[in-house]
Amino acid sequence: MKTVQYTIKDELGIHARPAGMLVKEAAKFKSNIKIAGPKKEVDAKRIMGVMSMGVKKGETVKLTIEGEDEAAAASALEAFLRQNL
Repeated sequence: MKTVQYTIKDELGIHARPAGMLVKEAAKFKSNIKIAGPKKEVDAKRIMGVMSMGVKKGETVKLTIEGEDEAAAASALEAFLRQNL
């Protein structure tokens, strides 16, 4: 199991556009990927779950990745978060 923690820097937090992009990135991998914010944890491959988290700027999210391609997924998703959020 791999974990990635990231503090959101985007002024709007995780809103519709980056949430959709995050879900698309997570869907590229076979591993089970969860994203947890201060209020709840959801499946990172489900757009409604990610959008419902309500993560704001300055809050930290934690990705938990478990499966056969977890190392590749962890590095790709960490790079995605740094570039987009």
